[in-house]
Amino acid sequence: MIRFENLTKRFVLHGQSKMVMKDVNLTIPSRTSVALLGRNGAGKSTLLRMIAGTMDITSGRILSTGSISWPVGFAGSFHRDLTGSQNTKFIARVYGVDTDALTDFVEDFAELGKHFRLPLRSYSSGMKSRLAFGVSMGIGFDTYLVDEVTSVGDAAFRSKATKVFNARMAKAGAIVVSHSMPQIRQMCDSAMILEGGQAYYFEDLEEAIALHESHMTR
Repeated sequence: MIRFENLTKRFVLHGQSKMVMKDVNLTIPSRTSVALLGRNGAGKSTLLRMIAGTMDITSGRILSTGSISWPVGFAGSFHRDLTGSQNTKFIARVYGVDTDALTDFVEDFAELGKHFRLPLRSYSSGMKSRLAFGVSMGIGFDTYLVDEVTSVGDAAFRSKATKVFNARMAKAGAIVVSHSMPQIRQMCDSAMILEGGQAYYFEDLEEAIALHESHMTR
């Protein structure tokens, strides 16, 4: 379960204030795969980072039960001078999981080849995302935060990523950001829409997609 209580996020840039979320109150049930929908700039990635604890909240609070992954499309927790293998082992130690088992899983999953043992500074953004997705899928979180990462790579890689994600969803929940509605339908069973600084939860995924698409055509 993840609950927002009077959640507010405001940015101030160049003296201008932008309200992303204002006094949002909403509960996301446990073991539910939720699509996070909204226009560009609505605050989807910002919300994921606040849930993960990697971005400060302006006011209010987020309460949760169980463990939550970092946004798997966000590789900011990796050290650029360490290799993919070294970053994986470091994270394994932080989360108390078997280092060899996680390293073997990530090396096979991410398909980075020789780059897995090269410094992260040599990686493309897509390679970093694949590494981050592999590391997170190799750890048993209660809720996974997924930000567009399964769109990285060719069709075979996307298919593999979806299969691994679906296997995790048998025992966990997720909040998923994607601009692909076919992918949303494949991965999610409910949705949350960000619009005008508010968040709206829909148990009916198709109802949410229809409303989201109407917002996008305005």
